[in-house]
Amino acid sequence: MFEVPLLLVLIVITALIFDFTNGAHDCANAIATVVSTKVATPRMAVTMAALLNLLGAFLGTEVAKTLGGGLVYPAMVEGSQILVFAALVGAIVWNLLTWYLGIPSSSSHALIGGLLGSAWAHAGFEAINFSGVVTKVVLPFIGSPLAGFCAGFLAMFIIYWVCARFRRARINAWFRRMQLVSAGFMALSHGLNDAQKTMGVITLALLLFGYLDTVEIPLWVKLVCALAMCMGTAIGGWKIVKTMGHRIFKLEPVHGFAAETATGCVITCASMIGAPVSTTHTVSSAIFGVGSSKRLSAVRWGVAGQLVIAWVLTLPCAGIVGAISYKVLHMIWPA
Repeated sequence: MFEVPLLLVLIVITALIFDFTNGAHDCANAIATVVSTKVATPRMAVTMAALLNLLGAFLGTEVAKTLGGGLVYPAMVEGSQILVFAALVGAIVWNLLTWYLGIPSSSSHALIGGLLGSAWAHAGFEAINFSGVVTKVVLPFIGSPLAGFCAGFLAMFIIYWVCARFRRARINAWFRRMQLVSAGFMALSHGLNDAQKTMGVITLALLLFGYLDTVEIPLWVKLVCALAMCMGTAIGGWKIVKTMGHRIFKLEPVHGFAAETATGCVITCASMIGAPVSTTHTVSSAIFGVGSSKRLSAVRWGVAGQLVIAWVLTLPCAGIVGAISYKVLHMIWPA
């Protein structure tokens, strides 16, 4: 009779809980602008984001492969079946803390930090693929906010140039309709990048338990991860919506369209090369770029400082929690 180890079941369930919190935490990224500009009701925006997150999760696997084998060496962590469990605990703790405080930190980097911290606790620095970390995490960590800012600034500059002769009321009427498309595009790209991260850690767990020989994502893993993120998105993260939609810059439909389009383009490009970027970092920076195209004083730069601190702390803090979780779990369940 085919039996699945209890620990593997717990890991899969914990991963799906993380995916659920990821969807709830990052729901704001896809709907904050469209809600704050009153283009769509919260219920309509959340429903749209949930369905498109679900669809986006099936559109690629490059990011999942990065999480499954590109950051830690599977051979070095072989036999450590609690490693993925500890990584998920670190990510969930940080996600819930920042969700409660209304801080738009990165679920992606919380998961990566938890994974690296638990791998270090198990086998030291030799278990970490530093080349993969630099190319797939550090460079995108720096590059995606810069790309988001520049793309947002450029998109808004082009819109200003093209629409300079039209009345403001007419422009906003156009972009109220167009923003639904841009918000949908962003939600789709969010599912494409973020849902794959949980697929990757579940695949790594299957690899460690001997159920897979290579880092290939099973269909059932894609399905359950997509559904978990969809359900989380349906719950929403309203504290973070307030931060993203109101505290950085007073958004109008045209600004929302520019920020969402810029963010969707950056995240889609990153997903194609397997880089697990932060949707939070990218959309926040895009909003700053859009606001700066009007004038620098239009943006609340104090909020930017708070966001950057949260971004920088996420990786090491989640890593520390992941390492501690590994040590505790190893004493309780020496697997």
